[in-house]
Amino acid sequence: MSQSFQVACVQNCAGREVEANTRRLLELTAAAAAAGAELVLLPEMASFIEPDDARIWQRAAPENQDMALAALRRQARDSGCWLLIGSLLVRDPSADDDGGERRVINRSYLIDTGGEIVARYDKLHLFDIDLDDGEGYRESNSVRAGERAVIAASPWGQLGLSICYDLRFAALYRALAQAGAQFLCVPAAFTATTGRAHWECLVRARAIETGSYVFAPNQCGVHAEGRRTWGHSLIVDPWGEILAEGGDDEGFISARIDPAQVARRRGMIPALQHDREIVVECADGPAAASTTDSAQGMNSAS
Repeated sequence: MSQSFQVACVQNCAGREVEANTRRLLELTAAAAAAGAELVLLPEMASFIEPDDARIWQRAAPENQDMALAALRRQARDSGCWLLIGSLLVRDPSADDDGGERRVINRSYLIDTGGEIVARYDKLHLFDIDLDDGEGYRESNSVRAGERAVIAASPWGQLGLSICYDLRFAALYRALAQAGAQFLCVPAAFTATTGRAHWECLVRARAIETGSYVFAPNQCGVHAEGRRTWGHSLIVDPWGEILAEGGDDEGFISARIDPAQVARRRGMIPALQHDREIVVECADGPAAASTTDSAQGMNSAS
């Protein structure tokens, strides 16, 4: 089992301007690395939050031209830490600039100490919701959904990648854990409304259900046009205990991680090995559906 390591979750309040946001991310990442973090995680949409769907395509860049990605790759190399960029909105290379469907990709990047991209993950579940107070979001208007789950190798073990709204789909995390993930990454821009109600309990539930560490950096504060995110980034151990929690403001949290705790907790409660086929039966008729406890067909990549 790998030795212990220090992890940090950065919490920022991204505005519309990529250059200004990137400068702040570099400051926070450098501070976390200087404090001893060997793995630093950034939130979802780390380099900009644009509430106007029509403007997202104009602000996004192709991956090979994204200034935030280039700067953060240099930062990982210069600071000697691994870096998970929670997500960047990058232009879909298959989109036609002359009138095709202009949707971006909400993509996580895992960067090693040499500044190389080790893994990419495109958000599977898009945030299309309507709350009682009229607050609503349609991520699918501007983002193309991903098609596969991703596990990435690190010096300390396997990282299961996810983004924000994915957190509500427990089967994804069960599949990641059963495929070998010991650490689950949940970078987010959870809204203030849903974050207050559900953020902590969902993050802790994913840790408990899978016997995994969960690293969950979240955006915070008030963004353009009054959009609010919850903050309160979390680092949770495989027993569901909170090791570190952020507040409402920009900064970072950190904790010491012992990978041996994953095997210990999974050995105590080996629920990942106890799946059974579930048959859903209608009271007034034959079986309506048949499935297993966990998602099937998840792919892993490093």
